[in-house]
Amino acid sequence: PRRIIHGLSSTLTLMTLHRSLHRSPALGQAARLLWLALVLLACNLGTSPAPPPTLAPRATATPPPPLGVDQTGAQPGSIVPQSVATPVVVSDARMLNLINQVDMNRLMVHVETLQNFHSRHVLSSVTDPNRGIGAARAYIESQFRAYQQASEGRLATYTQEFVLDWGGVKTTQQNIFAVVQGTEPGAGWVIVGAHYDSIVVPDFTNGVAFAPGANDNGTGVAAVLELARITSQTPHRSSIMFVLFSAEEVGRKGSIAFADYLVSRNIDVIAMINIDTIGNTQNTRGEINNTELRVFSAGPNDTSPDRQLARTAEFISFTEGTRLKLTVQDAIDRENRFGDHFSFTEKGYPAIRFINAFEEKINGDPKDTYEFIEPDYFQQATQALLVVITSLADGPRPPQNVALRPRGGSVQQLIWEPVPEAVGYLVALRQSDWLSYGQQIEVPGNSIEWDGFSSYAGIAIAARGKDGIIGPLSPELNPAGP
Repeated sequence: PRRIIHGLSSTLTLMTLHRSLHRSPALGQAARLLWLALVLLACNLGTSPAPPPTLAPRATATPPPPLGVDQTGAQPGSIVPQSVATPVVVSDARMLNLINQVDMNRLMVHVETLQNFHSRHVLSSVTDPNRGIGAARAYIESQFRAYQQASEGRLATYTQEFVLDWGGVKTTQQNIFAVVQGTEPGAGWVIVGAHYDSIVVPDFTNGVAFAPGANDNGTGVAAVLELARITSQTPHRSSIMFVLFSAEEVGRKGSIAFADYLVSRNIDVIAMINIDTIGNTQNTRGEINNTELRVFSAGPNDTSPDRQLARTAEFISFTEGTRLKLTVQDAIDRENRFGDHFSFTEKGYPAIRFINAFEEKINGDPKDTYEFIEPDYFQQATQALLVVITSLADGPRPPQNVALRPRGGSVQQLIWEPVPEAVGYLVALRQSDWLSYGQQIEVPGNSIEWDGFSSYAGIAIAARGKDGIIGPLSPELNPAGP
């Protein structure tokens, strides 16, 4: 089978990365039959040219090595992607250095500090220095200011005020945000957000009761702060904005106001990352899932820019080998639930939500406290987010003008404009019933010929830079046409 992979084209050298969607047993059986067919074809390679391979779903038995863990034979500070063909070592010291900076202790201190404000309810105190949403605002802003001072001018901190009428009480709320201006004109903005308010059930207008909100959403706030601290240390191609929203728990009023603010300034948002509840591994029955992080996005599956952003995040995470697996969900959020990403989707911005695989506490539970956070999982989730954000902001821009051209018979040439700084490309392939990409091919040049493209509902391409970082995927090309 390896010889078949290498025999895809006499003019191209490529490496096929087999990926698995952890699908049904029936799909697994189909994949094994396909692989057996390839083995039989390999026996005839000595007498006839090798046909293009039929790609199989990525293998589940040998997952990619975790990012940041050296493998046997690898140079220090390198990543070894999973490969069924030729093993490849991708030098990506910068990404490894970044994820190693995610500090578990900092994350947990942020969560504990936020919980100790007793409540971050929108009707809690704005003047008490030790309690209430006002104290939380001051803490968040002080952290951003400290990062700003250490950033050598790269980070700037701002607030946005908006009026909220909740429970018959009018208050002035604040969104707090920090900006790292990008170096490349036209590279767009990546928005990374989380809500910092909390609430208590069943009295949603009670601004005095204990509302710790450790996981929902102290973990999201802590992750945004840690991501801002690390990211502000270096320049970036795209601009990045870190936003902490108020009033999410009362109808996401803060993110609605902020999305309106971006529209009014004609900000080109290429991605909105909503981080909301990422520190638990158990559900209410005590079952544990400490290997996955869910990604929610609006459909429809084949045409939504939100879903394509979710697929891009999963693709980056898998290819870079993060320790947590990102799982794309076929919904904008859990049933009858919402999050701040809704506010950006409504304005036409691509937006997705990250949340832990299992939920242990209900929304507004006064028992949502610090001791139920799993530090290692929380750190891994923040590392995965850092990998995704870095690729979106710093990787080579997506290839443009992707097209399929007939080359005789069923063979088609996939071609795209070369990206100047790219050292290679990854072609991602998705069948119609798949939420994420099941296969991918690494190609050194800006074209590839094959007779299998028509089997897929979506094809997208990402460029790999000289530093090893993969950029965002292009919009999908549908081989069957509109």
